[in-house]
Amino acid sequence: MLKVVKHPHPALRYESRPVSRIDDALRTTIAEMFELMYEHRGIGLAANQVAIPYRFFVLNLTADRERRGEELVFINPEIVKRHSTFEGEEGCLSFPGLYGEVRRARKIKVQAYNLRGEPIEVEAEDLLSRAIQHELDHLAGKLFIDYLDPATLKSFQEKLRDFEREHRAAQTEGALPSDAELKRLLDEA
Repeated sequence: MLKVVKHPHPALRYESRPVSRIDDALRTTIAEMFELMYEHRGIGLAANQVAIPYRFFVLNLTADRERRGEELVFINPEIVKRHSTFEGEEGCLSFPGLYGEVRRARKIKVQAYNLRGEPIEVEAEDLLSRAIQHELDHLAGKLFIDYLDPATLKSFQEKLRDFEREHRAAQTEGALPSDAELKRLLDEA
């Protein structure tokens, strides 16, 4: 069963590998990721946020499972064009309760593959652009907190320490392997 991992789980800093095969197992995983995303009231979820070290993510800007027609899947995505910038608030399912202003490209063009293995090209702006860039950063091991101004990041320190304590407590209790073991599992996946 998939679970959203929280900071400082090593999967969040893991640079994902390209997907080499689109099969029923991947389709099942993606369906589970959508359900998990809806359960957490998110609009996007990257594979490494569920400790899967491969380059794909899911989006539905409505965050509404009843509006499945607006679901988007990006497999092996790459941004091929960026235009202008804007700043806006971001949050992340791996950092529950934290929000900060992040500067992103206002418009982008991204190439990827869909669940049928067909190449797609999406031109996105505003929230869709922001969401794609946020999820793509996850696949590169980058997090939205990496873009925050120093004062905002400093204001997050206590909450980040709480996440760290929760992570270490789960390891001590045996509910979560050590970081070294988690990294090994990512390498072998």
